[in-house]
Amino acid sequence: MDKDGQMLMGIQGRENGMKAISIKQPWAITIFRGKDIENRTKPSKYRGPLLIHASLRSDREGRAFIEKTFPDVYRKFDFYVLGCIIGKVAMVDCVTDHPSRWFFGPYGYVFENPVLFRKPIPYKGKLGLFNIPDNLIVEA
Repeated sequence: MDKDGQMLMGIQGRENGMKAISIKQPWAITIFRGKDIENRTKPSKYRGPLLIHASLRSDREGRAFIEKTFPDVYRKFDFYVLGCIIGKVAMVDCVTDHPSRWFFGPYGYVFENPVLFRKPIPYKGKLGLFNIPDNLIVEA
C-alpha cells in the first residue's frame, strides 16, 4: 500500500477486502471492450470499486448473441479466461432504465473506468457481490 492507503494498481484497500462480482464469459471480457452496464435481476445499493471475476462457466448462447448483435465488439475477442479476477471497474449506479445499447434489465449495474489486468488472478467466484481479500490483489 502507498501512503494514501491505495493498493498497487489503484485498488483501494478495505478492511474486509474489495467487492467483486462474478460474470460469465464472454460477458465479463466485454466489459473491457465497451460494455458499460451489467444486467441483473436484483438491484444493488453498492457503489464504488468493483473487481470483475470471470465465472468458471461460459455462456455459449451469449457469445452467439454478441457475435450477431455486436459484431464490432465480437471481433475484439482474442481469448478469454475462466475462474479468474480479470479487472476492475467503478460501479456508479443501479438503474431500471438506461440508454446504453447493453441495457436489457430489469436492473443494470452501471460501470465506468474499466481496467483489464495484465495477468488474471485465479479465484473461485460466488453469487452476488462478494469480498476478495486485499492481499490477493497486489499485481496485475
